[in-house]
Amino acid sequence: MQAIFTQEVTLTEDDFRQISQIVYDHCGINLHDGKKELIRARLAKKLRAGKFSSFSEYMKHIQSDESGRAFSDFIDVLSTNLTSFFRENQHFEFLKDTLLPRLIAKKQKSGRERIRAWSAGCSSGEEPYSIAITLLENLPGGCWDAKILATDISTRILEKAKAGIYAPERVNPVGLQEKRKYLKQTTENGQKAFEVGPALRQMITFRYLNLMNDWPIRGPLDFIFCRNVMIYFDKPTQASLVNRYWDLLDSGGVLFTGHSESLTGIDHKFKYVQPTIYMKP
Repeated sequence: MQAIFTQEVTLTEDDFRQISQIVYDHCGINLHDGKKELIRARLAKKLRAGKFSSFSEYMKHIQSDESGRAFSDFIDVLSTNLTSFFRENQHFEFLKDTLLPRLIAKKQKSGRERIRAWSAGCSSGEEPYSIAITLLENLPGGCWDAKILATDISTRILEKAKAGIYAPERVNPVGLQEKRKYLKQTTENGQKAFEVGPALRQMITFRYLNLMNDWPIRGPLDFIFCRNVMIYFDKPTQASLVNRYWDLLDSGGVLFTGHSESLTGIDHKFKYVQPTIYMKP
């Protein structure tokens, strides 16, 4: 049987299949063969910390832990990704230059200056904070009611998002003027860092959400960011998500996907706008 070896422990094909199936059943993430090294590297740290002699022993532990904390930690380790402010900036440019002007005109005409957005798979928070900066910088004066829901399956990464403290390289894409307005310099572990200010915090609600479960979300939403999330799902799961997003969006609402994600091969009703940007007519 083929296996991947570490200095201490072996990830067998049976281990890999068991781990992949558990993750798929829980949250729809498709850990194909190309993810073996990622699984080995990330879980090997957990094995060393818990002094487990094998991956199968570790899996028995997380499945027998009645508190659920070990399983949650297991999912956290395998689902966390690195991001930054204004990542894939063309989406924020489209939001600023194309979508927001249209939304502003529509909302002002209806007399309801209200905007609702969702960052689905918000990771450590840079995406929703970037959305908030874009809204604050481009909404006209008045009593705008703008709120962003930010969700993720990783409880640990959500705590990082709520803390809102970032190393300088993560906030480098933020303009100097915006950085002065919405971030304040601080320290973290003795190192220079930046903390998001109250203007951003009050716009965002962070919540745990498994996209495979029910969504306690009330529409209609004006736009949804679901970027670099669907890449981990198989086509049937992607199709289900895309059509659920359609149901939540208002007419004219926009779905943003990741740079390596496409709705090609998925049965959907969205109108293609440009790569990774789709509109509900």
